[in-house]
Amino acid sequence: MSQPSTTVAYGSVVLAAVLWGGSIVAQKMALGSFSAVEASVLRDIGGLAILLATWWWKEGGGVLKINRTDMGLLGLLGLGVLGNHLLILMGLNYVSGAVGGVIIGSSPVVTSLLSACLIRDVPLGAVWGGAFLSFAGVGLVSVAGFHAAGEQPLLGSILVFLGVVSWALYSIGSRNIMERVSALTVNWTTLAVATVLQIPLLWTDQKMMDAGMSSVTTSDWLALGYLVVFATAVAQQAWLFGVKGIGPSRASVLGNLTPVAAIGLSAVILGESVGHIEIIGICLILTGVWVVNRQTAKLDH
Repeated sequence: MSQPSTTVAYGSVVLAAVLWGGSIVAQKMALGSFSAVEASVLRDIGGLAILLATWWWKEGGGVLKINRTDMGLLGLLGLGVLGNHLLILMGLNYVSGAVGGVIIGSSPVVTSLLSACLIRDVPLGAVWGGAFLSFAGVGLVSVAGFHAAGEQPLLGSILVFLGVVSWALYSIGSRNIMERVSALTVNWTTLAVATVLQIPLLWTDQKMMDAGMSSVTTSDWLALGYLVVFATAVAQQAWLFGVKGIGPSRASVLGNLTPVAAIGLSAVILGESVGHIEIIGICLILTGVWVVNRQTAKLDH
């Protein structure tokens, strides 16, 4: 499979980060009418429908040509998607979006550590400095949310963190298989695995199914729609495309732009104010991104 250009790959990762920034608000809104499992299943079914239609159109549909080894790897990657989508939603039941955002902001550190240890795509020294600068910025922009940690902050924090680990492993594992299989194929097949595994869990965690569809507000339907189209179908495809081009370590640090996007979207859509802490945090995040890009760019020459 051909490699995407570096510029396009970076742009794809930035797009995914911006769309995921909006998904933090959308996930909290959706939990008003849906249980975590219901929201995750409906999100994944909708995203899968879009991805399958796109795959059929772009790649001719028909026969899925993958060998048995790759099929097994796609199944394992599906567990990563399942863990990321479901565990984060479950965790957001118990912690505020701000606290969840801080934990999700640890994704670059987690991915860099696991990536450097498992596939050694870049040296640890090239990513740690920028990763920690960005992580410090993520903590600052969310510091105001710590007073509303939620009902069970420890349980919620653990669930969200496990979701972060799931995504880190998914990002790392997907790069190798995308040398043989298109990013679009990886995306829909792993999402299909995650969807199938979640459906039986609907009988253990119901909210909308008990109250009826009439209980779902318009805003919660819109939030779910955003998760389906942008956070799942578009963002996940853009992320995989970017990871294929620049690797999981560099992509994960650019993922720190997610809280920057979340703050901007909150200010524009929700009318929330942006204070000095948020501005300092954004500067730290962008500085971290610049440091990692500068350090890793030297490795390409």
